[in-house]
Amino acid sequence: MRSEATRMPPKSSSWPKTVVCKWLNLNNPELFCDRNSSFGVIQRRKSCSDKDGSVLRSSEASGGWLVESCDSLERPCFGKEMLVCSSHAVESLRVFVGTWNVGGRPPHGDLDLRDWLISTPSPDIYVLGFQEIVPLNAGNVLGPEDKGPANRWLALIRRMLNPEKPNPCSCTSGDLDGGSIKPRVSFSDLLSLEVEERDDDGHGSAGQEMYCLAGSKQMVGIFLCVWVRAGIAHGITSLKASCVGRGIMGYMGNKGSISMSMTLHGTSFCFVCTHLASGERDGDEVRRNSDVMEIIKRTKFLHSHRTNAARTPETILKHDKIIWLGDLNYRLMASSSIETQALLQRNNWQALLARDQLLIEQRDGGVFAGWEEGRISFPPTYKYKANSDIYAVNPAKSREKRRIPAWCDRILWRGKGMKQMWYVRGESRFSDHRPVYSLFSVQLDVDNQAVETSNGSSSGSSSWGKVQAEELFLVARTQSCMEASRY
Repeated sequence: MRSEATRMPPKSSSWPKTVVCKWLNLNNPELFCDRNSSFGVIQRRKSCSDKDGSVLRSSEASGGWLVESCDSLERPCFGKEMLVCSSHAVESLRVFVGTWNVGGRPPHGDLDLRDWLISTPSPDIYVLGFQEIVPLNAGNVLGPEDKGPANRWLALIRRMLNPEKPNPCSCTSGDLDGGSIKPRVSFSDLLSLEVEERDDDGHGSAGQEMYCLAGSKQMVGIFLCVWVRAGIAHGITSLKASCVGRGIMGYMGNKGSISMSMTLHGTSFCFVCTHLASGERDGDEVRRNSDVMEIIKRTKFLHSHRTNAARTPETILKHDKIIWLGDLNYRLMASSSIETQALLQRNNWQALLARDQLLIEQRDGGVFAGWEEGRISFPPTYKYKANSDIYAVNPAKSREKRRIPAWCDRILWRGKGMKQMWYVRGESRFSDHRPVYSLFSVQLDVDNQAVETSNGSSSGSSSWGKVQAEELFLVARTQSCMEASRY
């Protein structure tokens, strides 16, 4: 038995190693998610062979455990159950998309998100992107990731989406009090994963829509989370993440993107949350254009050996439906602050939008060719004075940094069968940015559903059972070895 004197405390990552890992984005495949019975996953430690995007970190497990699902997120089905899961036809979805630069402030428990997260009509999917969830200082950019603010945001969102309802997914990582450690799961328990009681449409006992965290990912201050209605969770497969740093040296994560790829009933989705280069000097828009092109070029979703490579897109533009959101940082072309202030006072948004860099660059073919954006009918979203509705407009000759209000926070999309129902902003004074959100009606590809159904019903059962049983055995054995090593 190992004595107390020989026990070594766990080593923390050294500073140089942390910097190199963040520079090269070596922790790319990891996501936080609700990964219990709702998705039927297994737990194991990350090995050196983990090179694909199907490896996901579960924050409910202690000790650095990773969660991996067979065929990414698809829950294993056996016999007749496979037909029920794969043949459930869904023709259209409501997708809520929101973006918010929160200015490096952690959320407090009393922060009201109702102005931002609409619940009527009830969306099927929430895609929520944040920028600057932590201050962009050297410690956060070069040092270990600060997960505290992300967990607090998840807790607030969960409480908003599932008010006074039990969580249909057992993950408690987002709780403000830190949650609790789960009891040990036995081999037989893992083999008998079942969905907690709810009806087929994902409602709770009182008819309340219930939502699970499908996946979330942080890169320094950028944070993206995707929530899905419990009734459609089983149709999600191949959830992967890819990060591209575009900050310091063109690779660090203080600027850049987090992209999530997933397939729902045969239709592939890609959500891209970005924080692009800042600055109001002439030519800064070219840097932002370059960020967009590099993100599209460098974002890769690596195939798992368990996924159907022919049906899983590797790049952003190969997806059926793509939504790009975030603080794109495009500003207004140079003009006098007096003229800008006069237009702001008259609410003459169209005159200001005529000088919007993104619209100009897109019209001239410099960026986002073939993408769509809804008509902007709301005031500029940046920059406001602290806790006020007053823009921070500084004259060009002022000693302070020049600030001209602009529509920095945007949502664009690309793909057939997508209709934007609204495109508006919230009015929270929490940060110097106002949150922006949009609701989409998305038509799923029925032909792809038919292909998925025929393929799934013929070959799914036997491979699922074999893969799951083999890996669950390794999990149980590894857990026993780890516990024995503590003594």
